[in-house]
Amino acid sequence: MSSAVGNLMPYSVGENLSTTLVERARELVPVLRDREVRADAARQVPAETISDFVEAGFFRILQPRRYGGYELPPSVYFDVARTLAEGCMSSAWVYGVIAVHNWQLALFDDQAARDVWGADPDVRISSSYMPVGKVTPVDGGYRLSGRWAFSSGSAHCDWVILGAMVPGATRDAPPEPRNFLVPRADYSIVDTWDVMGLRATGSNDIVVEDAFVPEHRTIRELDMFELSCPGHAVNKGSLYRIPFAQLFNRTVSTTSLGALRRAATIFVGATRDKRATYTGERLARDSTIQQVVAEVERTLDELTLVHNRDVAELCRRAGEDDWTLLGRAELGFSTTSMVSRCVTEIDKLMTFSGGKAIYRGNPIQRAFLDIHSARAHVANNPYPYARNLGAMYFGYDVECVDI
Repeated sequence: MSSAVGNLMPYSVGENLSTTLVERARELVPVLRDREVRADAARQVPAETISDFVEAGFFRILQPRRYGGYELPPSVYFDVARTLAEGCMSSAWVYGVIAVHNWQLALFDDQAARDVWGADPDVRISSSYMPVGKVTPVDGGYRLSGRWAFSSGSAHCDWVILGAMVPGATRDAPPEPRNFLVPRADYSIVDTWDVMGLRATGSNDIVVEDAFVPEHRTIRELDMFELSCPGHAVNKGSLYRIPFAQLFNRTVSTTSLGALRRAATIFVGATRDKRATYTGERLARDSTIQQVVAEVERTLDELTLVHNRDVAELCRRAGEDDWTLLGRAELGFSTTSMVSRCVTEIDKLMTFSGGKAIYRGNPIQRAFLDIHSARAHVANNPYPYARNLGAMYFGYDVECVDI
């Protein structure tokens, strides 16, 4: 292991791998904080951070064992992401979205996994799922062109998964949403990422110009919804029997919990001995500030408990093949509403952090900007999920929402 993650030895027989991985994430928290300013300025997670994640084994948590992965429960993956976010939310975000692709690749035809990992199980994949690509069916596959935004961590990856609509088989058939797996030689990265929060995620644009994508490097979104993926023929573990949206949506919500936890801890530490400028009174004795801290801590506790319960429920349902639409809708709304609640709580901390918090680099401000930026992700918009779930409770037809 590199010095950044201490003197941890390679895994030994009988070692609790899950615990060790979370401990390694905890050891990296101060390292990520030390790199945060540099990462923010570069608008990229440093290469050494990605190397630390590789050496710690984080990217292998959801990866199939047949390709060198650990195939661990998703709770480990989320615990690592949440912990890393206490150091740097951008770094945790990049970890989460790259690592989840090692899970999704197991859903593709197995030849796609051989294409990516045949020579190196540490090859990484980024993504942009918005279905903006232009597709032309050809013998053996498709020609793909287009420009996609928001491909987090793309500079550290050699493949990308892109969304596009495939024309219907007949004139009257609707187009079919698919994901396309494309190698680095067939796309370029355009530096567009200059944003208010999650600045170090390097979520730049991807451009593809008339690339051939063989059939086995595509996957129908409907197959991921219906759990009828080509990869299930070889990856039979219950880990891969979770609907795509149920896992991915938590990827882009969980890190807000870690960032809010860091902000709450810093706020209490900074406020404990701070005095009001004009009265000299200790701010920690201000009953309104005391109430704010209590509310933030209770919300963190509640969200963490619900998140852990929901992840356990994902595993139960996957193991028992118990995916009712109502259950999926409840789990979907639960995760997609999480970031909005984190926004409410970080706003309280920002409000009571005083004038110093408006200076660039202030950790409360950074959490404020990062969490608000996470809320802008389409998967963290709770309103369609709430309407979908509410309609189901009343027995009405539901909207088309990813669950």
